Amino acid sequence: MKNNKVALACSVCGSRNYTKNISEAQRASRLEIKKYCKYCGTHTIHRATK
Repeated sequence: MKNNKVALACSVCGSRNYTKNISEAQRASRLEIKKYCKYCGTHTIHRATK
């Protein structure tokens, strides 16, 4: 299985702050992680983008 790099975008401001390597099997559903956004100044939900 091949790993792909996806960007994680903040759900509040939309900035792409993080990248993560995920496999093709995990890519079927959109990844959501609660991480710190340096632009918002708080912990927010970050979602995988294309």
